[in-house]
Amino acid sequence: MRSEHRPPGQMLRVGGVPLHVVREGAGPVCVLSGGLGMGWFDWEPVVPLLAPHRTVVRFDRPGLGFSAPAEEPPTAVGEARRIAGVLDALGLAEPATVVGHSLAGFHAEAFARLYPERTAGLVLVDGSVEDNARPLPAGELRHVAARARGRVVAAAGLPRALGPALRRLSVRASSVGRRDPAPEELVRLTYGTGRVVRAVLMENARYRDVAAELERLRARHLLPPVPVTVLAASPGTGSWLERRWLQRQRALAERLDGRFEAVAPAGHLLMYDRPQAIAAAVLAVRPSRR
Repeated sequence: MRSEHRPPGQMLRVGGVPLHVVREGAGPVCVLSGGLGMGWFDWEPVVPLLAPHRTVVRFDRPGLGFSAPAEEPPTAVGEARRIAGVLDALGLAEPATVVGHSLAGFHAEAFARLYPERTAGLVLVDGSVEDNARPLPAGELRHVAARARGRVVAAAGLPRALGPALRRLSVRASSVGRRDPAPEELVRLTYGTGRVVRAVLMENARYRDVAAELERLRARHLLPPVPVTVLAASPGTGSWLERRWLQRQRALAERLDGRFEAVAPAGHLLMYDRPQAIAAAVLAVRPSRR
């Protein structure tokens, strides 16, 4: 972290929202988008492996990291447009390899379906899977309730007191390394804010809606004929839950006519446990000039 007031990268207005965007490296473009509540810095172990060969783009979704919040709730179409908007703001018109981790796997796939001419490849990193997803009722009411909960939590001072600690616990539970390598100051500056807490609550409240929306997109928009890789975390416990998760990830790869790879040993945060696997999947995508 260079300064409390000057995060690396730049602030770009995309869709009316100031977003924190970091661009590094040179060559064909790839976009890295993290899971629910994650920030640009969670890709740090992957970037050095890609930057010598790729133009690497990272950004914080609204309310996360250093990005400003958005008034509208997250949607699959909205997040696909946001990825396109970030590329536009950077002047990157060539097709990009889009990497989506966890929840952002929905966003990455939506981008590929809505912007086939701008997609060079798709890499889903332990992506979210929801079979026969249906939207939950009272979407607008849940949106309002999530915002209200966020305001209450922020007013009580809980983000500053508990946010960084909860972030640390979550990362340790989701990684075989059992540690959070992110700098403490950076975690405090982001997860210690009510803004990030509200964004996390909002993304969580809309999760099922986004999954259902992607199902509708799948019925209306074909995937472009580009390489698709599904990377699935395999902690190596041999448990029923692990076997079931790998089966669902394999089924996702088959549905998308993609390549499946179980990455072991690794927890859900593959970017921390096995960054080489992610980099290899991205670099396997041949540059496209379509």
